[in-house]
Amino acid sequence: MRLYNTLTRREEIFRPSRGQLVRMYTCGLTVYARGHIGNFRTFVALDVLRRALKYEESFEVQQIMNFTDVDDRTIAASRVAEMSLRDYTNQYIEAFREDALALGLEPAEEQPRATDEANLRAMTEMIRALEANGHTYRRAGSIYFKISTLPQYGQLAQLDPEGIKSGARVDSDQYDKENARDFVLWKSAKPGEPSWDFGIGPGRPGWHIECSAMALRLLDGSPIDIHAGGVDLIFPHHENEIAQSEGMTGEQFSRYWVHVEHLLLDQGEKMSKSVGNVLTVPEILEKGYRASVLRYALLSVHYRKQLKFTWQSMEQADESLARLVDCLARLDRIVSTGRHPVMSEQTASARAAFSAMIADDLNIPGGLGVVFEFVRAINGAVDQEELGTGNVEEIRDAFKQFDRVLGFISLRQAEDTASPVSVKEIEQLIADRKSLRKQRDFAAADQIRTDLDARGILLEDDSTGTRWKRK
Repeated sequence: MRLYNTLTRREEIFRPSRGQLVRMYTCGLTVYARGHIGNFRTFVALDVLRRALKYEESFEVQQIMNFTDVDDRTIAASRVAEMSLRDYTNQYIEAFREDALALGLEPAEEQPRATDEANLRAMTEMIRALEANGHTYRRAGSIYFKISTLPQYGQLAQLDPEGIKSGARVDSDQYDKENARDFVLWKSAKPGEPSWDFGIGPGRPGWHIECSAMALRLLDGSPIDIHAGGVDLIFPHHENEIAQSEGMTGEQFSRYWVHVEHLLLDQGEKMSKSVGNVLTVPEILEKGYRASVLRYALLSVHYRKQLKFTWQSMEQADESLARLVDCLARLDRIVSTGRHPVMSEQTASARAAFSAMIADDLNIPGGLGVVFEFVRAINGAVDQEELGTGNVEEIRDAFKQFDRVLGFISLRQAEDTASPVSVKEIEQLIADRKSLRKQRDFAAADQIRTDLDARGILLEDDSTGTRWKRK
């Protein structure tokens, strides 16, 4: 498998450093609000990376995905809500888990919180080591990392050395690329803020030290194999993680860096909680779309390209998923025995081509192209009665291979099974209703709507036709 490494700005063959074990750290949510679909664009893409490593490359994966539950934003939001920091962030951690389950994300092996005591202790030990190595200084009870002590600072973000302002301090957890300056490791205690004291003075961690400490503690030291997140984390967060980790150990922190591009709204704006232009998973579901459709849409563009979210793209994703599921449903009607060799060859070819696309820096759009070309071949063979039950078994095995990576076919099938009214029945009734309206039998058409409403299915008519959703 080849992966694009942000550190080197090129694709590289991926090999773990310890046998078949991949040690991967994924930056999770800062839980001051519910995660939006821009966040989940990253998480779904990295779920595919995890699946590809496991099911295509046969590696064992040890993945850590953290929750940042103490930083400037979580503290400010919990104050506004008049809740303890723990209670406030708990609700968004649970919301994340609900949304991740709906979207079919495989759970990481560990999902630590920054405020877990073991992690806080690891942070303070890291800061002690950085002090001993001469990388820090103290001001007004806070401890800062002195970036001038690390010659390689700026390598991940490819910062211009002339723009680095060593000696100028920044206390904010987030800041702009133009403000590359000494950053805070430990913030002195302030009235009304949570505070801990494990021997370096009362206070709380800065954002960047949290991930460094959790990654090294839970993945058994450096170098880890993969560090991943959204492109917005390259600087300052990931650059500062490198500084802290390598300043402590003297070794490379992570061998590969994988970053997922932004999700944009139709107007070309980046989706951002700070701006307020966000859509959450429940809001998408309330529009009548299913989680499988959202997962498909989030994977429809290569992870290193910006993805523009539109309602039209959701409709297209729904139609594409329906084609896949309908193709598999047609296989249920095959009764002739035997195996047609041409279809067996096409099946083997599709499997190999799909694997090649996944190995090419997770080329999911290319993989989908392979899958839909295969669907066309299957449908043609069914129409020509050139398919036997032996082929059906091979085809189903191929789709299981595809979906172990993609994850939306089984999700769609589970949604269909869970529905109190089958999708096929709903769509047939919508077609019947359309026919009745053309015949101007509005009473019968209205009765179909009423009956579906009583069964928990709401029909919505607009200029493009009729859509349905569960109430």
